[in-house]
Amino acid sequence: MSAVSGPAVALLHGLAGSARRTWGDNAWFDLLADAGREVIGIDLMGHGAAPKPHHPGGYADFEQHVIDHFPEESIDAIGFSLGAYTLLSVASKTPGRFHKLVVSGVGKNLFERDEAHSRMILHAVTGEPDPENPESLHFSTLADDPEADREALAALMASRTAFDTDCLGQVAVPVLVVVGDKDFAYPADQLVEALPDARLVVLKGVDHFATPKSFDFIDAALDFLDARPF
Repeated sequence: MSAVSGPAVALLHGLAGSARRTWGDNAWFDLLADAGREVIGIDLMGHGAAPKPHHPGGYADFEQHVIDHFPEESIDAIGFSLGAYTLLSVASKTPGRFHKLVVSGVGKNLFERDEAHSRMILHAVTGEPDPENPESLHFSTLADDPEADREALAALMASRTAFDTDCLGQVAVPVLVVVGDKDFAYPADQLVEALPDARLVVLKGVDHFATPKSFDFIDAALDFLDARPF
């Protein structure tokens, strides 16, 4: 086992994913461990091994559930999609808990509420995907996983409110924003401009769901966190 060489790294997955599927299956756990980092893979409420309430009110402690996994000392953290804007929200309230952040699969979607897109995702995770929409079919496939719970995912979505972009100015840590140019969240320029200390990496030819497995994303994140394997 490698000697500890920096802060622990928390990893937060996206909607209908899990720590194991999003990060473990794409070698993030192994690469970070090889770099001497403690890895904290967090299943968000409604996912994986986390509690899965079947009513929207059960998600009132959604962010606190994440914070409860953190050690006392500051950490690095990587988030994808739902996990990314959860990290941004938590960091805006408790920036002292973090050293650096990497957020991926987010951009214009934090500023522009697309109700039709949200309805499409809801229908997909509840088992009624649009057979002509590859994105809808992919979300439905994610929700078919044995770890997933369609009713919990629907309740979580019903509990969510529009992201408060005013909070971004309070994220007082260095942030790497990563987004594919084929992602529905692209572009991310407005997000980068709203953060006090941020830089942007655009993944060429990469869509939303391919982001966690992108070698360019992995390289950029590990470099940003000074977490290259030994």
